[in-house]
Amino acid sequence: MKDLVISKESSERAILVGLITPTQSELKANEYLAELAFLADTAGAETVRTFLQRLDYPNPRTFVGKGKLEEIKQYVDENDIGMVIFDDDLTVKQVANIERELGVKILDRTSLILDIFASRAQTANAKTQVELAQYQYLLPRLTRMWTHLERQRGGIGMRGPGETQIETDRRIILDKISRLKAELVAIDKQKSMQRKNRGKLTRVALVGYTNVGKSTLMNVLSKSDVFAENKLFATLDTTVRKVIIDNLPFLLTDTVGFIRKLPTHLVDSFKSTLDEVRDADLLVHVVDISHPNFEEQIEVVDKTLREVCDGADKPMILVFNKIDAFSYVPKDADDLTPRTRANIPLDELKASWMARMKDNCVFISAKKGINIDELKAKIYEKAREIHIARFPYNDFLFQKYDDVDVSTTEATDSQQK
Repeated sequence: MKDLVISKESSERAILVGLITPTQSELKANEYLAELAFLADTAGAETVRTFLQRLDYPNPRTFVGKGKLEEIKQYVDENDIGMVIFDDDLTVKQVANIERELGVKILDRTSLILDIFASRAQTANAKTQVELAQYQYLLPRLTRMWTHLERQRGGIGMRGPGETQIETDRRIILDKISRLKAELVAIDKQKSMQRKNRGKLTRVALVGYTNVGKSTLMNVLSKSDVFAENKLFATLDTTVRKVIIDNLPFLLTDTVGFIRKLPTHLVDSFKSTLDEVRDADLLVHVVDISHPNFEEQIEVVDKTLREVCDGADKPMILVFNKIDAFSYVPKDADDLTPRTRANIPLDELKASWMARMKDNCVFISAKKGINIDELKAKIYEKAREIHIARFPYNDFLFQKYDDVDVSTTEATDSQQK
């Protein structure tokens, strides 16, 4: 399955295609294409141009209309384009028809994400999860791969009803899927034992949308060297570190980022990775406040967390990261057009719905180290409450004497003098 990966050495010129539908506005379609361009850049492709078409629903044959497909073909032929990436999942029939018309590699959003997953996976756990997701994606798409082959050859001693090449491959892939699922069950058992052997420590998990700065924050809090990069899905493997704030030790976990339009089977393949989130005592939800659509990203993460945690309501701290990269466009006094999200300054955002979260909300910059001490204090208070409730007889590293009467101390000092 590694041959699906787009290597940076053979970076290809690509164009992106999306639709404007009654359920997806032009603004929303452009946002999705911008994210798709970031995904393509992460995979190593160079985005040259984007195409948008307004349709009531995707064309069942070619996804876009006939005229738009001809326009795309002309651009592909004239500009040496090697790949066309569609923002939505394509059916087997659509991929075959579009490939026949354009004569270049066709990818959809899911296959592009799988390429990135395959290139990023490092541990045996992540590689097994990615391979399972790839085979599950490939299974319904076998039809177009073997259209040039008829039945397998027979001969003396080979009489029988026969089996098509597609049926053979489908059986092989189903066997591999079963084997990979069995491997993941074994890995889950091993991970579960590891979690049980971590002792009496509170578990804190960093969660959030992809590329919001979770790994960078992990490095700041744990003083470790977790791989962090300004790319989507830089982290595929969960990393657990023991962190000590004041007199409280706890476990901090860096998890896989979420993304919009993530297929169900892709989420299911990473259930073992998300077990760390399910078993966490406290969630630290990291948000990129410099992103123009950070509120929608919060909704995506909250929805995924509800699915992962089976609706369980876990304590959570909302961390708005990248305040150093936040920017807005002030409106002129004579500008009478309605204000948009781009015209709202950070102080006004802080006074909005975020102000109602009180102690469960903090604004930081992990990269610049802004307000990190405030975040540590909030994590300490929350983790300390959980620690005392869960392990009432488990002592802290050392006892704090904040409540000692200062006047008594001064009187003792004067007597000694």
